[in-house]
Amino acid sequence: MPIKLEHMSHVYQKDSPFQADALEDIDFTIEDGEMLALIGHTGSGKSTLAQHLNGLLSPTSGRVLVDGEDINEKGANRRALRQRVGLLFQYAEYQLFEETVYKDIAFGPRNQGLTGDALDARVREAFARVHLPQEALEKSPFELSGGQMRRVALAGVVAMQPSVLVLDEPIAGLDPRGRDELMQVIDELHRGGVTIVLISHNMDDVARIATRVAVLDKGRLAMLGTPREVFARGDELARMGLDVPQTFQLCRALREGGLDVPDCLTHEELADAICRALGKEEAHA
Repeated sequence: MPIKLEHMSHVYQKDSPFQADALEDIDFTIEDGEMLALIGHTGSGKSTLAQHLNGLLSPTSGRVLVDGEDINEKGANRRALRQRVGLLFQYAEYQLFEETVYKDIAFGPRNQGLTGDALDARVREAFARVHLPQEALEKSPFELSGGQMRRVALAGVVAMQPSVLVLDEPIAGLDPRGRDELMQVIDELHRGGVTIVLISHNMDDVARIATRVAVLDKGRLAMLGTPREVFARGDELARMGLDVPQTFQLCRALREGGLDVPDCLTHEELADAICRALGKEEAHA
């Protein structure tokens, strides 16, 4: 279920003294089944773009097509769209409100009309996908850790069985363990066939799991490519206030020190590259 953004722009408070151009001429397609990372400096338009993907915002100009359908056309079924394109806001645990984890996860499917065994199965399936301890299901979500609460909020979106999942800074504010656990869940959802749009400031995560990276700068699409293609343009990213992954930084330092290693996306790839480079040096010694 691809999402096509056709020359999309968004202006806040248009034709007022407070007019602000948030997005300008965004034109690309989010392909079915990919893991697209959306990166950019604070204020670059990432969250605004994310809210267009399931119709929370409408473009000032241009179109958003989901599976070929203009979602902002008169008569478009927004409710059905939001079941297909799920959105998890930043600090999503603030959206939890029910007495138990079970009831919170059940809220969306119940509004879809599910009841009885069908509802129970949907809740338990979504709960299982976020890897929380079984006893948490009947607890208040507010008794859980911050990372666990974030996963409950994610389970509530997953329970709607969306084809596309848009995640706005899902690991913001979490400790290292909470970040790792949540990123594992996101990776598993993607491997299970869900298209993921991930807004993130963590370039190491982006390098490790993204299939493509879109870079926003002052509301415009500045770059679009694979993680290797995008992070190879480190000087341009730096001018936008963005870093490259630690592995890229280390590879550059090694090359400056005389060790011939290519840019690497993951620690495993870097370790292999160092071993190969050292082996070549020994062979020429």
